[in-house]
Amino acid sequence: MTAVLQLLLVVLTAPLLLGVITRTKAIVAGRSGPPLLQAYYDLGKLLRKDTVLSSTTTWVFLAGPAMAVVVPLLASLLLPLAGPRAPLAFTGDLILFVYLFALSRFFTTVAALDTGSAFEGMGVAREVTFAALAEPALFFGLLALARISGSLSLSQLLTVDGNSWHRASAALVLIIASWFIVLLAENSRVPFDDPNTHLELTMIHEVMVLDHSGPAFGLILYGSALKLFVFSALIADVALPRTGNPLADAAATLGAVLGICVVIGLVESSMARLRLVRVPQLLVAASLVAGFAVVLVLR
Repeated sequence: MTAVLQLLLVVLTAPLLLGVITRTKAIVAGRSGPPLLQAYYDLGKLLRKDTVLSSTTTWVFLAGPAMAVVVPLLASLLLPLAGPRAPLAFTGDLILFVYLFALSRFFTTVAALDTGSAFEGMGVAREVTFAALAEPALFFGLLALARISGSLSLSQLLTVDGNSWHRASAALVLIIASWFIVLLAENSRVPFDDPNTHLELTMIHEVMVLDHSGPAFGLILYGSALKLFVFSALIADVALPRTGNPLADAAATLGAVLGICVVIGLVESSMARLRLVRVPQLLVAASLVAGFAVVLVLR
């Protein structure tokens, strides 16, 4: 029952997050903006279109969009979103969680390279470089939480009670701040990337999916929404207490995730994209912040 509720929560509400971010940016700019459910309309339109495939591509080209959807769904089952225990919970599942997204990134980048385009290869180089810098911040945060909780399972590790906040509040705040930076980087949001840009010299994620069309491109957009939901829920799990009631916990998770998306919209409305040479500096800073959280809980 909990697994079904959790899957429905992720599958049905993930595209809503993109609408919340866009709507927030429109309100800040004083515009009416697109409808809140615009992402659902866009996905429906793409699924009704035909797919155009280059003669140079292989099955890898279509494996990228498929993995972009399957991986976030599987990763969401490792998080306790609708109760104190995740549907798939075991000791050491935090390692699987991190490297599931590495697997998804591998297939996305290989699919881009499968087109034989040097332009998409440029985006792949940037993507894997920034991902390598963001991964330590995620691991350091998990290491600090493992020390606080005394567990190597995400279900216990992310269930932070009042006592944990009292003992390690500074470390938890640092973890949340570091992971929010990782969230922006992993989901290609400002200041790391702009999902709406089409400038050749600044594109990162968008350049890797230029040759996808129709349902394949729809899967990529949907996978991006799922990934945004999972990373937002990861932060929400650290900040929220658990009641043990699946419906109450699912509602609280959704509310917190939507709140994080509002914050993302405010960030994108208040600052511009960083120059590419500045992006590694911010990611290294995120790793240092998470590393300092580890130092705080080990002393």
